[in-house]
Amino acid sequence: MRAMVLKTPTGPDGLGLVERPTPDPGPGEVLVRLRAASLNYRDLLILKGGYRSRQKQADLVPLSDGAGDVAAVGQGATRFRVGDRVTACFFQDWPAGDASERAMESDTGRIVDGNLQEFRIFPEGGLVSTPSHLSDVEAAALPCAALTAWSAVVKHGRVKPGDCVLTQGTGGVSLFALQFAHLAGARVIVTSSSDDKLARARALGAADGINYRAQPEWGAVCKRLAGGDGVDNVIELGGTETIKQSLIAVRPGGTLSLIGVLSGATTGNVLLPYIISRDVRLQGVTIGSHADMTAMGRAIEASGLHPVVDRVFPFADAKAAFEHLASGTHFGKVCIEI
Repeated sequence: MRAMVLKTPTGPDGLGLVERPTPDPGPGEVLVRLRAASLNYRDLLILKGGYRSRQKQADLVPLSDGAGDVAAVGQGATRFRVGDRVTACFFQDWPAGDASERAMESDTGRIVDGNLQEFRIFPEGGLVSTPSHLSDVEAAALPCAALTAWSAVVKHGRVKPGDCVLTQGTGGVSLFALQFAHLAGARVIVTSSSDDKLARARALGAADGINYRAQPEWGAVCKRLAGGDGVDNVIELGGTETIKQSLIAVRPGGTLSLIGVLSGATTGNVLLPYIISRDVRLQGVTIGSHADMTAMGRAIEASGLHPVVDRVFPFADAKAAFEHLASGTHFGKVCIEI
């Protein structure tokens, strides 16, 4: 089988195509013929060695997100049959409930090989059924970005009809948050530096868009658009450069769903009085469990929701896919067809 391997963590140039033996599933395991994978911001960090000692330093198959069909089933595995369409869970060992240290170390494409290969062995508990109306490329967009947004909006955020949600940017997590919040009956405000992307977000259901370059004090603008008190939930993806404006935008008693650190991981701009005196809840969001993934899949199936896919690259052009994601010009998910 073919596998795309990060020989050394030097960025996309460190990727190389290799041949490896196709593995056989053991007891309780499933062999999946991977048809598609998708990229996340974490994958860019991994390609550059950003996790340092917390990642494999040589010959790593990257990418946590993948989908395909069952090629073989090991002894005692009963959840799936050969031919079933399946999607990988981001965390392979988080069945349900609260997170644990063990669960947090069960991701793929960081310490253990990920999904940028033709075949991969999974424990049967590390897979879910693919919603029937989705292509494999669309399904591959779900494990990290979609489930993170689902947890922020539905599981932790408890967004309900009439709420107002602010989401930052137009990458995978942000657009999934827009879609899920819109399905829940909430009003959604989106920020971006591109008026064209804001127009596309409105076409997906956003009520308002704010160009943060044209309006750098966008927190106050968002608060005004939300009716004066502020939004109920902020999908905070920026980190250092955005969190101050997010705290201005959120209402008293609202939630700041902390997800990304795209502009930096320090917290020097956090205004503690905005949190304490206004009863704001800070909620860290780290994707979700197998049970969460299953619940999200049922909602996607019932609603007929389709992920927003920006571009699909062929397997041999994986390097170009990473470069496209790094450019920041994408709208939605960047995927690879295997």
